[in-house]
Amino acid sequence: MITKENILAIAKKTILSESDAIANLTNFLNDSFYDATQAIFKSKGRLIVTGIGKSAIIAQKLVATFNSTGTPSLFLHAAEAIHGDLGMVQNEDVIICISKSGNSPEIKVLVPLLKRFGNTLIAITGNMTSFLAKGSDFVLNTTVDQEACPINLAPTNSTTAQLVMGDALAVCLMELRDFKPEDFAVYHPGGALGKKLLLKVSDMLEHTLKPIVAPDASIKQVIFEISEKRLGVTAVVEDNQVIGIITDGDIRRMLSDRDTFADLTAKDIMTKNPKLIQSQTMVAEALNILEDFKITQLIVVDDKEYKGVLHLHDILKEGII
Repeated sequence: MITKENILAIAKKTILSESDAIANLTNFLNDSFYDATQAIFKSKGRLIVTGIGKSAIIAQKLVATFNSTGTPSLFLHAAEAIHGDLGMVQNEDVIICISKSGNSPEIKVLVPLLKRFGNTLIAITGNMTSFLAKGSDFVLNTTVDQEACPINLAPTNSTTAQLVMGDALAVCLMELRDFKPEDFAVYHPGGALGKKLLLKVSDMLEHTLKPIVAPDASIKQVIFEISEKRLGVTAVVEDNQVIGIITDGDIRRMLSDRDTFADLTAKDIMTKNPKLIQSQTMVAEALNILEDFKITQLIVVDDKEYKGVLHLHDILKEGII
């Protein structure tokens, strides 16, 4: 009978086995890895990543990583390659071929065809004496002592090693290309990540109301403005410059402290020197300011001109957090 303790022990053993296999890859890094990185970096073509079986799945993931980090890449299934898909390979492309054994029938057919085209071929394999390794220009060693699989058959440690070696290539290429966050944003315009990298405060103000009162506005006018614009705040503006801010919290505190407010104006209850932000600031940076000061609104000002209010709720609606 397999108990909960047995299951947790098996899971721990699997994780530690894969972790050890990954750590051992550092012993295989050599001039071949450096030369392979340089070949990809200096190539005027694209990077083609191919494989079969589980290695093909790893190849697809690596293509996604390379594409998103500045190295144009394509996936080529090793089996489909010999049935017409070789047509996607161009003269200046560099090819990575992934295979644990390096001796599968499809690989043995594919390698000579790739070499016939004269392309640079990089092998990621766990068999340094294999057909693939011998036929490649550069070989990245992903040998593992055994699989995490209890019968030592299902690709586990070996595919993880392939993935990590490919990721190491991708990160090195990022460094060589001086790849920056703004470059990453270009390739990730969608979803929460894209918004975090690309969305500016100005983008959030397009459909936002702009609460504003004069310093001598009555408290009734202040309450009406805050209620009408539904942002929980209004800016106090004099001579086109923001001189203060009034929040719904300020209104509640005023009402709890006084029996009457007929003689008060906006200037009497406003908070001077509110937190300001420019419209070209990234929303992610604005969010950090809101969190640091534990506030929910920021007044947006460009060249002393009041542009509007950025509210935490609007950022939440965009799904950035």
